[in-house]
Amino acid sequence: MDKELLRVYFIMGSNNTTRDPLTVLEEALQGGITLFQFREKGKNALKGKAKLDLAIKMKRLCHAYNIPFIVNDEVDLALEAKADGIHIGQDDEPLIHVKKRCPENWIYGVSATNELEARHAVQDGADYIGVGPVYGTNTKEDAKQPIGLKGIAEIRSIAGELPIVAIGGIKLGHVFNIRKAGADGVSVISGISHAEKVRQTAELFCNYSHFTASYSKNTK
Repeated sequence: MDKELLRVYFIMGSNNTTRDPLTVLEEALQGGITLFQFREKGKNALKGKAKLDLAIKMKRLCHAYNIPFIVNDEVDLALEAKADGIHIGQDDEPLIHVKKRCPENWIYGVSATNELEARHAVQDGADYIGVGPVYGTNTKEDAKQPIGLKGIAEIRSIAGELPIVAIGGIKLGHVFNIRKAGADGVSVISGISHAEKVRQTAELFCNYSHFTASYSKNTK
């Protein structure tokens, strides 16, 4: 996959905002996010038909802006919604099994918190690795201990040329150091979904990530 898709990877479910999630998503798309993941989990999360209906509406919105639509963990939901890819965690169905059920041209992402998990993701044929949590986060109830910038660098060395994206408690001020540590982009949930001005905040994340990528390239 093109690593530029990971530059600003927005993740959200209906319970990550107090506003209309479709409005928030469109504002983020207008701000320039490069990839979107639907993650409908936790307290007050939608279920059944309501979840599927929202997924389909979000996919259509993403496609209107030519942005791929990824589903978190739920393979059946991703298939029903005709998503563009799936992101799976370490406690989910193994990637090698998921790939047998899903289209070959999908984007396949895998979470990793350490070098061993990253090595397995590479061997199993992931298109990218979600690395983290980099910092502490309240979004994910079962989040593991933060791995910090050192953890990003360690997984970068294992991943080789495979794209990696950082996640977990990421704020604007973190972007520069995260990119310098070796991540190809940042995954953001509340940093965008809770923002007072979503479009402008998404634009800032995009600008910071682009500037850091350009800076790193020119200083090598």
